[in-house]
Amino acid sequence: MIRDELKRLVARHLEAENAHRMAETLATLHPECVFEDVATGEIYNGIDGAEAYYRMWWDAFQLVVVRDEQTRSYWVDDEIRITETRFSGRHVGTFMGRSATHRPIGFRFAVFITFRDGLMAGERFYYDLKGLLDQIDGINPAG
Repeated sequence: MIRDELKRLVARHLEAENAHRMAETLATLHPECVFEDVATGEIYNGIDGAEAYYRMWWDAFQLVVVRDEQTRSYWVDDEIRITETRFSGRHVGTFMGRSATHRPIGFRFAVFITFRDGLMAGERFYYDLKGLLDQIDGINPAG
């Protein structure tokens, strides 16, 4: 029962995130959420931190999370979900000092999602930052 509720929560979160609807995305998060971007080493705390994290990505990219046959999700228990999937989009704004190139980008990632009080308590996000920057710089095509 709890897991079904959390699955619905994640689905609402993903729908809002893909549509870049900030208020709806943030409504799925616990007030004391923690977002950790392992690739950059940055940690974002609370709703304000989460908003800054989403804004950084949404301002730089027209991104959507692609759920397809390569997507894998695993429940460790009712408090942790691990998902492997990918982002697809276009570089439309400044990211890590790189101005918009309008190049297509795509990359795989893994995210560990934790839950607290029926909300998402945070995400730990793993991806190939160098591969993403290479795509922005035109070194490698979108993957």
